[in-house]
Amino acid sequence: MGNNISGVGVLDKAVLILTACTNGASLAELVHETGLPRATAHRLAQALEAHGLLQRDHEGRWRPGAKLSELAGATADVLLASAEPALNMLRDQTGESSQLYRRRADERICVAAAERASGLRDTVPVGAVLPMTAGSGAQVLLAWEPPEAILPMLPKCRFSSKTLAEVRRRGWAQSVAEREAGVVSVSAPVRDKTGRVVAAISVSGPLERLGRRPGERLAMAVVRAGQKLSGL
Repeated sequence: MGNNISGVGVLDKAVLILTACTNGASLAELVHETGLPRATAHRLAQALEAHGLLQRDHEGRWRPGAKLSELAGATADVLLASAEPALNMLRDQTGESSQLYRRRADERICVAAAERASGLRDTVPVGAVLPMTAGSGAQVLLAWEPPEAILPMLPKCRFSSKTLAEVRRRGWAQSVAEREAGVVSVSAPVRDKTGRVVAAISVSGPLERLGRRPGERLAMAVVRAGQKLSGL
């Protein structure tokens, strides 16, 4: 694996270490994953641990540290502060429950939601962990990723690369009973200042109320809500 991406050698090596620790790694695994000499990998992992960017679990494996969450949270908070009014407005416009999802490795997390006041609801509580393999929110969070990041996941997904290409083309996704029987949803991207997709905003509800082509009725409102939250 090459480690001269930025030209700042020690930084590139540190990023290699951080990436290798995403799901936990022993020293032997770090050496294998990064191709770095054992002494270098150990020294950098210890330094990253000292800064709180890595931490050890009960098995002594390095994992992402609290400082990383803190730094990511500082960015997320701006989005979350604006999410509640945007989700409430989207719910009021569509009459359906609305959610905001962020990706965490091979999962997506509902970080904010606005519930439909009455009648049949599709409740996704804040903090719910959903798969990246099904649902319109997952499609949006994957669609703008580079092909090499998508391809390993596709065999597990209930949608295809053709579906993701269509999502990129039209700027929104819909799913019909893909994640859960009887539930449909429509999602659109939320982007940061650089244009990178950082979240998916969704509306969801029962199939019998929204039908098999929910995007026709809901996509415009969802896309607009995503645009309002973008660039924060």
